[in-house]
Amino acid sequence: MKQNGNLCQMANGHTTSVANGPLKMNPKNGFLKTSRRQEKVHYVAQNGGLYKKPFNEYFEETPMLVAVLTYMGYGILTLFGYLRDFLREWKIEKCHHATEREEQKDFVPLYQDFENFYTRNLYMRIRDNWNRPICSVPGPKFDVLERTSYDYNWTFKFTGNVIKDVINLGSYNYLGFAENTGLCTEAAAAVTKEYGVGVCSTRQELGNMDKHEELEKLVARFLGLEAAMTFGMGFATNSMNIPALAGKGCLILSDELNHSSLVLGARLSGATIRVFKHNNMQSLEKLLRDAVVNGQPRTHRPWKKILILVEGIYSMEGSIVRLPEVIALKNKYKAYLYLDEAHSIGALGPTGRGVVEYFGINPQDIDVLMGTFTKSFGAAGGYIAGKKELINYLRTHSHSAVYATAMSVPVEQQIISAMKCIMGEDGTTIGQKRVQQLAENTRYFRRRLMEMGFIIYGNSDSPVVPLMLYMPAKIGAFGREMLKRNIGVVVVGFPATPIIESRARICISAAHTREMLDSALKVFDEVGDLLQLKYSRHQLVPLLDRPFDETTYEETED
Repeated sequence: MKQNGNLCQMANGHTTSVANGPLKMNPKNGFLKTSRRQEKVHYVAQNGGLYKKPFNEYFEETPMLVAVLTYMGYGILTLFGYLRDFLREWKIEKCHHATEREEQKDFVPLYQDFENFYTRNLYMRIRDNWNRPICSVPGPKFDVLERTSYDYNWTFKFTGNVIKDVINLGSYNYLGFAENTGLCTEAAAAVTKEYGVGVCSTRQELGNMDKHEELEKLVARFLGLEAAMTFGMGFATNSMNIPALAGKGCLILSDELNHSSLVLGARLSGATIRVFKHNNMQSLEKLLRDAVVNGQPRTHRPWKKILILVEGIYSMEGSIVRLPEVIALKNKYKAYLYLDEAHSIGALGPTGRGVVEYFGINPQDIDVLMGTFTKSFGAAGGYIAGKKELINYLRTHSHSAVYATAMSVPVEQQIISAMKCIMGEDGTTIGQKRVQQLAENTRYFRRRLMEMGFIIYGNSDSPVVPLMLYMPAKIGAFGREMLKRNIGVVVVGFPATPIIESRARICISAAHTREMLDSALKVFDEVGDLLQLKYSRHQLVPLLDRPFDETTYEETED
């Protein structure tokens, strides 16, 4: 590689030209950085040092015309929303949304009228794309109850028809364990007859069953850690345990795209929260350095604890955390790391042990390892694993452990059976084959969509595949057109995503056959042409480190 040349050969074989100035190597993280003056800045990880294999993520820039038209679309919808609110105020148009009763006008308002503007004027137009009732096992295919609306999606009525054999590209059924046949289902059914369904007590009282103990030992062994603790709800695993790990005088550094359960847990803790740019190590290191140098605001006392919150796979971006670099920074600045493997456990790594195995990292390097059973294991609940001292502390200080009803035993048996299947302890190779099949399906589906001309976000190994839609009108149109052709997808828009980055979130499963994927791809191609969604200009440059502006990082304090 030439330090001052006009061409730089990338690690994955791509090349990029440099407009102005020499390339500089950052010795801390092995990343190439170009001059800020050039028009387009691309960052590429070198496949040495911290990374033992290629690590490719793609975030193609939104075309300018598409961005302008998207803003215009939201602007037009907003103007029509104000017009319709005016018509409702004067009783010209019927008002369906919740309003204050006339005799309660002088009371403290129960409904914040302006805050519901987006819901009643934008969301209602495409509400039929969500909460669709499914009436079968949510496997690779499912059945959907058909419904219709006669008042523009304010209410729905069932038609009595069932849409059969819809290909499921929306569920988190990564390894295909959401099924009603097979060894896992039979084991869960047998346990239901023996134990029943409900526990009706907390773990600390009379709800600690032998299956709880068995599951926790199995999870710890599966992850390669000393101990583990399970919880009945994945969301509460984050939101109720982070407050037990951090409090006033502590600092939480959170990725800007972290799940709402992590955000809620951080806010409930009472700790100071600072947000770093998504997967941006320069942003994270700047916050760590400032925290160590300056300490707490006003007093400048050292922070009691610095906790970094990240996810394994980010469920809206399809990106994978740059874990080796996060660990390097954590060790350098003596911080703690909380890793949420909700989407990555079972879905990544040669044997399905998540993002830690994916990067070949020692699990002991993760201070708090969290995950859920709701996705790859086809069950419910979550876990936290780590050192015995950590788990013993959480057993007495976690609100979720002390006050929540214990996990249902049939659900536990489903997890135990699925986990043993993945580990090969059931005497079969079914689990290992599913992990391999998921990886093959993911790479195949992503490659085909990109070849068609769609803009796809995320890592090439991530089973979460965001397909960019951008314009608000295309959110509803895409979901409806896909369902007409027996494809079930999840569409997502503002405020769950940035206003100009609406998307369809596709989740690949090991249960999808190549025939199913090819059928779905044919429909994607057809609907993509119909709605003109093929925005890609095929500038497939791995963008592992988005340009960082030091003035834009977010900071909130108590």
